[in-house]
Amino acid sequence: MGFWQRTRALRWWIIAIVMLGTIVNYLVRQTLGVVVATESFQADVPMTKEQYSWVTGVFQAFIMLQPVVGYILDRIGLRNGMAIFATAWALLTFAHGWVTSWQGLAVLRGALGFAEGTSHTAGLKVVSEWFPARERGMAGGIYNLGASAGIALAGPIVAMAIVWWNWRAAFYVAGGLALLWVVLWLLYYRTPEEHPTVSPEELALIRSGQEAHVQTTGEKPRVLSLLGRRNFWGIALPRFLADPTWATLTFWLPLYLSEVRGFNLGELAIAVVLPFVAADIGCLFGPALALWLERRGIALIDARRWTFTIGALMMTSMIFVGGVTSPYTAVALLSIGAFAHQMLSVTCLTMASDLFRKNEVGTVAGMAGTMANLGVLIFTLLIGALVVRIGYDPFFIALGVLDLIAAALLWTLVRKPGEDQGRESGWIPILLGAILAGGLTLFYATSAAPAPCALFTSFSACDVPIAMRGIWGFGLALALFGIVIEIRARRNRAA
Repeated sequence: MGFWQRTRALRWWIIAIVMLGTIVNYLVRQTLGVVVATESFQADVPMTKEQYSWVTGVFQAFIMLQPVVGYILDRIGLRNGMAIFATAWALLTFAHGWVTSWQGLAVLRGALGFAEGTSHTAGLKVVSEWFPARERGMAGGIYNLGASAGIALAGPIVAMAIVWWNWRAAFYVAGGLALLWVVLWLLYYRTPEEHPTVSPEELALIRSGQEAHVQTTGEKPRVLSLLGRRNFWGIALPRFLADPTWATLTFWLPLYLSEVRGFNLGELAIAVVLPFVAADIGCLFGPALALWLERRGIALIDARRWTFTIGALMMTSMIFVGGVTSPYTAVALLSIGAFAHQMLSVTCLTMASDLFRKNEVGTVAGMAGTMANLGVLIFTLLIGALVVRIGYDPFFIALGVLDLIAAALLWTLVRKPGEDQGRESGWIPILLGAILAGGLTLFYATSAAPAPCALFTSFSACDVPIAMRGIWGFGLALALFGIVIEIRARRNRAA
């Protein structure tokens, strides 16, 4: 009898491999966030802050294609799909070391964004396949540790690469690590039913802990049906509001600490790590708190909502980051925010596997990820356009408020299994799309916008970044898509 059959703990080794993959995923994407703050990179690849926001915006725009990635993983299988996408991470990261212009960097970031959309989608599929319901929160917390750990490792790796070689070497190191993970994944990952070393007892434990409402039906995921369910939007909208925090820490923290707080490269390598170490702790604390609440008689979904709410209250620490004079106090407040964000983020992520069937989880996670990254895209473009004029302080205040709104939506929209799930409807995407398109139109009609337009002037006639036009188009398309969903739902009810 092998080691894993004796210990009956193969599922924890599997989630550890996923965590390592998440570390590599976020190390790869964060390498640029640290490199861009160095003088050598700025000399070789000159760009303004607004151009940098376009580079990060392109990444976020393509990572919004997570529904496509999730659907591919649902259709071709997790093992082969992840091997293909992770190999793409590696090759694209190597190519980052050859760029000479911000335009070329933007092209590579777009391709990398699409490939890296597999991270949370794959993690949630593994959690839903390998873990009983009571262990999913902790499993989700463990794999999500990789997000903050990867970003934390990026600072020291970039600093060492620059000291020993140059900034380009940091991308070569990150790409090499991605290829090593692909080998590890192919060697060890299988589904529970196909894995040669899973014990019968562990397989029985996994199967017995699966709720009836999440069992696969073997059907293709029905995208329009999923988009018409309030539980989907109950997950997607909180992620839309919460994820800008993570993007701010990932893309803008090194620049903020170096330019506003005066940190040098050595101080930066340490200061950038601290919020992500706190985030790692939050990844484990959130699931542990939800489990503690559940053991005291609170229903699983309510336990997760309370955990999210507590994290949202802690996120208000971000409001005070810009107001403190000490740079070390600012880092401490950012660390509390990072802890709180991961505490609530992993809770919301895990709810997809609690509420949807296994054959739907990849698609649901991908579509929710699209909404999350839309929030990131809007926020990071606003920072790039306005930070020179208004500074970072208003953005920190916004981060402290958005999660409170997200918590209210989580309580309002999500319905527990066994409750009346309500009928399918397109009104949520209709309203959200109208808010996005209308809000952006009004923003560019005011003096707050970097390039104000008259209310009925075409965006093409004004100096509006193409990414912002894309967001406006996305909002309009979402509203029209909602109309289609509503018409379909009404026809089904009439049939």
